Amino acid sequence: MKKSRSLMYLRALLTLAALAALTARAQMPEMVLTIAGNKLTAEVAATDPERTQGLMHRRMLPENRGMLFVFRAEEKHAMWMLNTYIPLSVAFIDRAGVITNIEDMKPHTRDAHPAVRPVKFALEMNLGWFARHGIKAGTKIEGLEKLPAAR
Repeated sequence: MKKSRSLMYLRALLTLAALAALTARAQMPEMVLTIAGNKLTAEVAATDPERTQGLMHRRMLPENRGMLFVFRAEEKHAMWMLNTYIPLSVAFIDRAGVITNIEDMKPHTRDAHPAVRPVKFALEMNLGWFARHGIKAGTKIEGLEKLPAAR
């Protein structure tokens, strides 16, 4: 009896933790961006905890959905894939909304993928999304003017 009650409590705790994680994820604002005529929905990571969490621990990312990282300062930011299961491509974006470079990233690696010059944003999408849509460095992203400031 003691063993089954402990198991029941453990399951309840795991369920609550999973619900808390989903709730935290759902609280991130979303916005629609347009790149070269392609519309996508991006979760906006504008706080330190949101940027730190990113897309870690997720098992899938729907097509035409991604995560937009809003940085406090325009710098040569870099991204990595620790605890990330989904292969991703990241577009680094300057203050004017122009893509500076796009990098492909492998899951569960600590390799740094840097911007080639100072950027204000980074947009992560499924691996190859930018290439499949003909999007390259120099392409402007529409909709960034509506973004909240980094906090």
